[in-house]
Amino acid sequence: MEFHSSSQLRRTLGPIAVWGMGVGYVISGMYFGWNLGLPQSGPYGMLVATALVTLMALAFVLSYAELASAIPRAGGVFVYAHKAFGPYAGFLAGLGQNIEFVFAPPAIAAAIGAYLNIFFPAVHPTAFAIGAYCVFTLLNVWGVKESAAFGVFITLLAVVEILIFAGLVLPHFDAQKFSTNPLPGTWWGVFAAIPFAMWFYLALEGVANMAEEVKNPRRDLALGFKLALATLAVLVLLVFFGAIGVAGWEAIVYPPGKTTPSDSPLPLALAHITGAGHPMYHLLVSIGLLGLVASFHGILWVAGRTTLELARARYIHGVFARLHATRLTPAAALGLNMVLGILILLSGKTSEMITLAVFGALTIYLSATLSLFRLRRLHPELERPYKTPLYPVTPAVALILACVALAAMVFFNPALAAIYTGLLVVGSGYYFGVLVRRNTNT
Repeated sequence: MEFHSSSQLRRTLGPIAVWGMGVGYVISGMYFGWNLGLPQSGPYGMLVATALVTLMALAFVLSYAELASAIPRAGGVFVYAHKAFGPYAGFLAGLGQNIEFVFAPPAIAAAIGAYLNIFFPAVHPTAFAIGAYCVFTLLNVWGVKESAAFGVFITLLAVVEILIFAGLVLPHFDAQKFSTNPLPGTWWGVFAAIPFAMWFYLALEGVANMAEEVKNPRRDLALGFKLALATLAVLVLLVFFGAIGVAGWEAIVYPPGKTTPSDSPLPLALAHITGAGHPMYHLLVSIGLLGLVASFHGILWVAGRTTLELARARYIHGVFARLHATRLTPAAALGLNMVLGILILLSGKTSEMITLAVFGALTIYLSATLSLFRLRRLHPELERPYKTPLYPVTPAVALILACVALAAMVFFNPALAAIYTGLLVVGSGYYFGVLVRRNTNT
């Protein structure tokens, strides 16, 4: 494969692409994963957790959009934290960002593989998942504009499917069934449900990493951020009330006759309305794959940009900062992420991948909001085409809720919190033991 000597990305994307990719990064969270928080929280606890996470996401997006429009670089929070707090803070923020965008795709790939295995049981799900990695990595290498066009198209289909699902189930909403066993434990279940509520919005922050490929980033990034969040918030409400209100929360967690939680809450809910043999059921279940594909494709796209930026800063080998000779896409960075993703996929630990990705997302939330406060103080001269409304209240809300979410994550997932901390410690050892020494010697 030939590479281009420059690492400058092309500006080819408009606000529709920003919206489509932003929604696409996240939309798989509507199709699976969120229902796994219901056994500990019930619908009432999960609703409170979702409301808190939605408020956090809103405050964060309104804050992050200022950073993205003021410093339109593909590295996202890595660049902002570096400018605000220095190289080490930037490295840690970038490491957390990469952990999110490297660990989330294998979880989605595993779901894609399991889904295709239903239709083709002779093929192992892992083979489908690896095949998905290869196909969509190549699509991302093919071209920015082509890749974004596919992402927007597939996202539109996934959104339409959720709207059709809502149209079928909401007329059958039953408040009594929705409120059956509403709080299985105590209100502490709200905190246990936070990581699953965050799955509704995970990876939306990847919009900022499109900055170098947007034609007018100072205008279109903030607009795309807000439109994507508004779209997702509406879809969350439709999915949450539509799925649970048909037959209660247990019906979308446990398939009939089983005690193992399911990753398919929407088909379970729809089956109570149409039956599993109805043509509309099969149509929507088949199209449901598109939601997974949209997020998988989108997160691979943004992960390539975060790895590219780390290589530009010489935190990893410079070869990963090089672009394809003719397509001008970060082919080397995309290839590295594909290899890492497949290795993680082979562990078979889907829920653990999701949780580690959420830890990475919270690192972005904390780093970004702290960077916003510091850059406002240190660099008042920085041009800010978009300013956070109700500053400093808005970023403070995002920061406080992110701290609460992180504390809940650590309390309910101590082993995975230790693993995530271990990754940051190993990364810090690499930073001080290799990078700082290398820069000192040169």
